[in-house]
Amino acid sequence: MERARGQDFDAPEGLLDIDDCVDAAGRVALPAGTTLISLIDRNIANVGRTVAYRYLDFGRSPDGEVIELTWSQLDLRLRAIGSRIQKATSRGERVAVLAPQGLDYVAGFFAAVKSGAIAVPLFAPELPGHAERLETALVDARPALVLTTGSTQASVTAFLDRLSGATPEVVAIDRISDAEAAEFDPVAIDEDDVSHLQYTSGSTRPPIGVEITHRAVGTNLVQMIFAIDLLNRNTHGVSWLPLYHDMGLSMIGFPATYGGHSTLMSPTAFVRRPQRWIKALSDGSRVGRVVTAAPNFAYEWTAQRGRPQPGEDIDLSNVVMIIGSEPVSMDAIESFTEVFAPHGLPSTAIKPSYGIAEATLMVATIAPDAVPAASYFDAERLAAGEAVRVDPAAPSAVAHVTCGQAARSLWVVIVNPETGEEIPDGMVGEIWLHGTNVGRGYWNRPEQTRRIFGARLASRLPAGSRAEGVPADADWLRTTDLGMFVDGDLYVTGRIVDLITVQDRHFYPQDIEATTAEASPLVRRGYVTAFTAPDLVIVAERAPGTTKSDPTPAVQAIRSAVARRHGLTAADVMLLPAGAIPRTTSGKLARRACRAEYLDGSLKAKVR
Repeated sequence: MERARGQDFDAPEGLLDIDDCVDAAGRVALPAGTTLISLIDRNIANVGRTVAYRYLDFGRSPDGEVIELTWSQLDLRLRAIGSRIQKATSRGERVAVLAPQGLDYVAGFFAAVKSGAIAVPLFAPELPGHAERLETALVDARPALVLTTGSTQASVTAFLDRLSGATPEVVAIDRISDAEAAEFDPVAIDEDDVSHLQYTSGSTRPPIGVEITHRAVGTNLVQMIFAIDLLNRNTHGVSWLPLYHDMGLSMIGFPATYGGHSTLMSPTAFVRRPQRWIKALSDGSRVGRVVTAAPNFAYEWTAQRGRPQPGEDIDLSNVVMIIGSEPVSMDAIESFTEVFAPHGLPSTAIKPSYGIAEATLMVATIAPDAVPAASYFDAERLAAGEAVRVDPAAPSAVAHVTCGQAARSLWVVIVNPETGEEIPDGMVGEIWLHGTNVGRGYWNRPEQTRRIFGARLASRLPAGSRAEGVPADADWLRTTDLGMFVDGDLYVTGRIVDLITVQDRHFYPQDIEATTAEASPLVRRGYVTAFTAPDLVIVAERAPGTTKSDPTPAVQAIRSAVARRHGLTAADVMLLPAGAIPRTTSGKLARRACRAEYLDGSLKAKVR
């Protein structure tokens, strides 16, 4: 197998060798017995004195107090916390983590898995605006134990007391003594055991728990290592993503896989001062390769508020930056690149990618040496299901960023969602997946599991089928996302549930949202939602510094632009203060929640 460019660190004896994770056909095939815990145990045994996780605590210091855990220290904490978990739970019961971002969260999550429980990564009740999502997940998972920290134990206990059913015991991770490690009872864990329940972000429906097995976790991490060329052990992670999010968990999974380390910070620390993210990336870039990930809004926010000071020494020459919103915004990529290219950011650094919780995470990304790029398609033909390239200046042109190629050992097909038939390249359909990184199903939802995880292809293309190599009776995962293959690349065009239908014509909401953002400088770019209720409604946030501006000209400009570009009449256009549009827990705009607030009248209260 071809090694990574610049490979100059061989894996120390005993660590996982990436070459051992592929079979003769080049497909991902993990060594027998590979689990999250076996990977961590390898690191403890072979690089125990090296740093596993570093946390930059900006709550204690404006410069970020550095807190570190070596693999050996992590081992002690896992056994101590795991011992307490074993005293309070039985094998296979759920253990929820409701803790602030930090190393206690990391230790609590891995300890739950190591003890033989099913981890449920969630968040403390202090996260504003998401109490309903937290309640939904807790009622669904029914944890036998909740892990938190001493600082949040009282609020977590009060929140749990309000829920129906038996109240689980609450334990503060940071108050568990290392001495309890001696009482830990080692547990045999199988590759096909459920590691954790990954609750979906809730952008299009109430959150639902995906059963993620150890095999799926390991496959996903190896796929990502191959796809973004992380074979060099001197590669480190930097992440502010919440640890209850699938990408946040992947950022703590990378070090477990190859014995490196990740530097973490809180989402709040990033939002308040995005240059903290850039500084951490720069520090890592000076000593090795650095990988990070974020959705569209983070790149846009950092380009606006995270610019280096004149003369500040920032080096981004050695970074890989995953951008994983769906669909990915070329505007976000270009604005970020414009600001940070002078600081060494390579043209190939940013990697547009597509992933979903049901597939553990990764589905597709562009090649390591590829430059992110957009293609332009006729909007009306695309909404009708056909990809027709047009000139970028054409009135009907809409940009879509390529998400590249499918992950190794993952099959991706485009299917007519009504008939289950595979359709050819250049046609829009539902994205279906097959591979060992796909989760086992939805927690405690057998009917939905059969419908979503147990789909069967009604027919395949007679020639050039992308399902080649998959048994005819295999199960497929229905993503409910729309996409297409054009010239070998995967494009994600939107979600089935988000499609706007007016008089039998279909429209992608992001196209209307883009038109809205371009119509007036009063609109905050990237902060627009469009939906039907039942007629077309457009909700946008105000750009910074426009609070006192009269919204009437902007509303008129938006209506005119939408009518001219899409032939649609907006029944209502609302301009709201920054932060008014509901977000998912990963920071993305939540159209479903925005529509619900519009219908119940609560959005009106935010108008000023």
